[in-house]
Amino acid sequence: MSKTTSTYWNPLAPEQAHRWRWLEGLEGQVQELVLSEDPATGEITRLTRFLPGADTTAFGGKAHPFPEEIFIVSGRLFDGAFGIWLESGHYASRPPGELHGPFRSEEGCLVLDVSFPQRGGEGAS
Repeated sequence: MSKTTSTYWNPLAPEQAHRWRWLEGLEGQVQELVLSEDPATGEITRLTRFLPGADTTAFGGKAHPFPEEIFIVSGRLFDGAFGIWLESGHYASRPPGELHGPFRSEEGCLVLDVSFPQRGGEGAS
């Protein structure tokens, strides 16, 4: 199987609001919208939206055994593992096992992320 495809559409348009889903445990703070996925490999491209005041400190940092890429589309996001504010235009290509987060955002932030679970070990932590 391969990643899902779609023709042009605007995931940020108001009429697409119903597609956004709250991340479990972060209801009212962080949402995701899956843009493309491959159910066979777990590869996913999504938008993650941190609402103003979002804070994932209760979950601590995170590392997983696969690479991922992130791009900050808009807003600001603090990454506790690195002690830096990420702003619009910041990009990272994370290797397997790299600790990132916890995250917090004062003004809100929109992140594009692509995960590649098939390129790492078993499961995620």
